[in-house]
Amino acid sequence: MTLFGPAERAGTARVAVERGVDRYPDGLTYAVPRSLVDLRPGDRVIVPLGRGDTRTAGYVIDRHADLTAISDAGAPPVESLKEVISRDPGAISLPPALVELARWISAYYVCPTGLTLAGMLPAAVRKQTGLTSRRFVELAPAAPVAEAAPSAVDPTAPIEIAPPKNRALTATQRNVLEHLRRLGADGSTSSAPIESRLVVEALELGSEATIRTLARRGLVRITQRSTVEAAWHSQLLEAPTEFTPSPAQRSAIAAIGATLGQGFSAHLLHGVTGSGKTEVYLRLFERTIAAGKIALYLVPEIALTPQTGARVMARFPTHRVAVLHSGLTAAQRHQQWALAAQGDAAIVLGARSAVFAPIPAGRLGLIVVDEEHDSSYKQDSAPRYHGRDVAVRRAQLEACPVVLGSATPSLESWHNATVRQVFSLHRLPERAPGLSVPRVEIIDFVEERRRRSREGDRRVHLIGPTLEGAIGHTLASGGQVLLLLNRRGYANYIACPDVNCGWMQQCSECDATMVCHVDVRVRGGMYLRCHHCQGEQLLRETCPQCAKRTVVFGLGTQRVEEELLRKFALLAEAGRMARVDSDTMERSTDLHGVLSRFGSGELRLLIGTQMIAKGLDFPGVRLVGVINADTALSIPDFRASERTFQLVSQVAGRCGRGAHAGLALIQTFQPHFEAIVRAAQGDFDGFAARELAERSEARLPPSTRLARIVVRHEDRERAVATASEIAEGLRSLLPGLSGGSVASGSNPADLAKGPAAGIHVIGPNPCTIGRIAGRHRQEVTLVAPDAAALQRLLAAGRARGIIRPGEEVAVDVDPQALG
Repeated sequence: MTLFGPAERAGTARVAVERGVDRYPDGLTYAVPRSLVDLRPGDRVIVPLGRGDTRTAGYVIDRHADLTAISDAGAPPVESLKEVISRDPGAISLPPALVELARWISAYYVCPTGLTLAGMLPAAVRKQTGLTSRRFVELAPAAPVAEAAPSAVDPTAPIEIAPPKNRALTATQRNVLEHLRRLGADGSTSSAPIESRLVVEALELGSEATIRTLARRGLVRITQRSTVEAAWHSQLLEAPTEFTPSPAQRSAIAAIGATLGQGFSAHLLHGVTGSGKTEVYLRLFERTIAAGKIALYLVPEIALTPQTGARVMARFPTHRVAVLHSGLTAAQRHQQWALAAQGDAAIVLGARSAVFAPIPAGRLGLIVVDEEHDSSYKQDSAPRYHGRDVAVRRAQLEACPVVLGSATPSLESWHNATVRQVFSLHRLPERAPGLSVPRVEIIDFVEERRRRSREGDRRVHLIGPTLEGAIGHTLASGGQVLLLLNRRGYANYIACPDVNCGWMQQCSECDATMVCHVDVRVRGGMYLRCHHCQGEQLLRETCPQCAKRTVVFGLGTQRVEEELLRKFALLAEAGRMARVDSDTMERSTDLHGVLSRFGSGELRLLIGTQMIAKGLDFPGVRLVGVINADTALSIPDFRASERTFQLVSQVAGRCGRGAHAGLALIQTFQPHFEAIVRAAQGDFDGFAARELAERSEARLPPSTRLARIVVRHEDRERAVATASEIAEGLRSLLPGLSGGSVASGSNPADLAKGPAAGIHVIGPNPCTIGRIAGRHRQEVTLVAPDAAALQRLLAAGRARGIIRPGEEVAVDVDPQALG
């Protein structure tokens, strides 16, 4: 391509291209032509890439006026630098803080900066979905208007406009100018231009040709304004409420409020369910807005957005609230993103990706991460960031406080607050006035089955007699019921009934069983789906090995729904019960509709997955039932106990929020399991102390830091070989890193044998699920005493080309699941 000489250049720009190019994680250097002298970090540009100079989009992440400011290893000489082609037409620039945040994410989570920046900008914004342009017209400042006679003070009097000497104005043109003059569109700074289509309609012109002619003659000025338009469903309505804070709430509000405007600080708000954490947030938002700043409010699930949004909007009726989450339409997402980017929203509310809201520089005053423990904050595709941790980093970059709130804090945040003491801890130990503490009972499901058997009932029931009786009583007395089962579908095992055969239905592309789903539109009414690769097939009627009729067993939300309809006539009536899981809630409007009907009392019972286990506040709920508290305990993951405690505690806290006392019944096959017992007792401190001690002894997070490198390939030998190369390559780097050591073997159990200060490279080993979507999976696990040591190893491996993230190699830093 043609290169400009130094005289035609305005310095250099470092550009992160939107490609999976990790050779230069911090971008490539380009020359900036004089025509783009005002280019700045955050601008989206088009640059030539590769030998063929392919036009490629990217973001400016650094800018230098000095042509010699090149730091790429092996970069071409200054005179040979390729030039930035242009700005990306219509693209919106990212604030500088987001550019810095992307660079941190790229380094910490091992992902190319360009892909990280591209992930920050929603596709709807890049495509300008919903963008409409409107033309406005006003008299040009120099428009030749004759001085008005005394009678011109009458707005109905005709206005004489002197035509240019070289050409007379037509009657239509004079009418247009007179019309603009009367409407006050005189081109002054205090006047407002008129939309051109309104002028056409008022004067019955038929087209804008006359206006365009006047513009060419310099008599009027036409401007174009772009806005984003989107259709919206009705929000859940909530009357504005004002509470008198409890002493504990006042203490938290005062302590956190004192840090507003004082730079970065991190706070953990530990409040039992129903203790009024939301009221603390709202009071802090009031102070933030009063200081002329913007508040960013993150929630983990789309399920929480409508009710939380309604509460915030009711509390701040005179301020705009931007809502950002993946359940919006493309046009809605663009509209709300633009609202945040323009600084017109006082509060930005949304799920995980809202942490990247483009709030103007210097305007962000507070970040709140509600239900900070929730695993939904972790992104499962590159960049595999954790929304909570990114929020903390953004607060550091923006020099503002961040508040992490939860009734069941993550052990990482609890460790930071109580052991490392880098977070300030604030407690709300009691429920807010007017709310009762629910009674929680653990139900031994083995004994429940024996009880039915003694009564002569040998059928399979997912709802035991104790829970069944409580549901009937609650419905009869006018209360509402929430039932939790964190497993969707109908049943999770399809097998041969002959134990000597042993056949079980597995996915042909994954080393995992398939899940049976019910759908009346399918032949036979049932089909199978793999929840890993999403592959589907019809249910086999007979065993392929011995031809015996297959059996379907296990549990799922659909099967519970079927049992409820069979047992309770009231629920069989249309509109009395709803199932809330990812199979039924395909669109955000589906969820909004269900929650609205439940809030109004039309729906009497909700059965669902973890979507209903946290954050929702309905005073009519008198009974909460956990169908099986053991679902997470069977997963080979060191966080299984923590997740079980959190899920049981959170769902139990959904009841007792009205005038009636609440009851939570927890069905389990392990009634003495500590996480379940402590959750029933509401003893988070005791659970956390025991769990942290066990983790520390086993050298597991949060006492250490963890990263997984997963190699995926259709050929198993290739996956093993690549993983082995990565493991050996990283081990070779350890002697040069402070505190580095090699684990004595490839077994994770060997971790405890190494020195406490060491960095350990474990593996390669097969992943828990050895094959997904036809690709074999091998993992290399890295364990380090702290984040700095882990980052040194990852950075060295990346720089040496040992770690090359992409389609075949995935890097997950601080993993939340070990599947």
